[in-house]
Amino acid sequence: MRAVLLIVQKELGAYFKSMLGYLVFAVLLFVDGLLFHGLALGGADKLSATVLTQFFNFTSGVTMIAAILISMRLFAEERRDGTLVLLYTAPLTDWQIIIGKWLSAWTYLTLFLALTAYMPLLVMVNGTVNFGQLLSGYLGLWLLGAAVTAIGTFASSLTRSQLLAGAVSGAIVTTLVLSWQLSARVDPPFDVLFSFLALHNKHFLPFMKGSIHVRDIVYYLSVTFLSLLLTRQVLAARRWT
Repeated sequence: MRAVLLIVQKELGAYFKSMLGYLVFAVLLFVDGLLFHGLALGGADKLSATVLTQFFNFTSGVTMIAAILISMRLFAEERRDGTLVLLYTAPLTDWQIIIGKWLSAWTYLTLFLALTAYMPLLVMVNGTVNFGQLLSGYLGLWLLGAAVTAIGTFASSLTRSQLLAGAVSGAIVTTLVLSWQLSARVDPPFDVLFSFLALHNKHFLPFMKGSIHVRDIVYYLSVTFLSLLLTRQVLAARRWT
């Protein structure tokens, strides 16, 4: 555990020492704020629950983009700089390296989510907030972020180019997001399969409406674990190349 925490500390330090890390936060928070004031608060009067639902809907998209941008450097940067061999020769297991790097990205993303909390709380100025829906929505964002950062970690382990890693993880995430549309166009039992694989529509919608289901939690945890397992397989293969 100590080794994992040391990696987390090192990676978080890299995020906070880089202007790019702050720039990503600033741009995405700005975009999220514009969407909130333009879409959720704008237009005709709405119920507070509707405002929160719309907020979590577009913030989930911003969260996925943030997760990809944050995680695409994790292994690609190490390979580009030639420092990955130092991790391989250190007294660390592959799982310690992977968990440490992924956990650092997830922690950094959690900070981003925390900074967005002022937006739904603004609803309290002229209305009331259902804190059950608020907590449910943020739990959904947190789990979604865990899954996408894990996908980004896997993509980053495949290449030395951060841009290519971002493109690969973006393609994987987009495919999973759009799989719910495929479910409406294929015959059974594939419709059920594609519906279950949907990263957003099937599994995130209940969270943003205030409902928490064990199946949705299990889904996001499964995507996270599978992505990290694939990352481990990539690292294990590269040790012999």
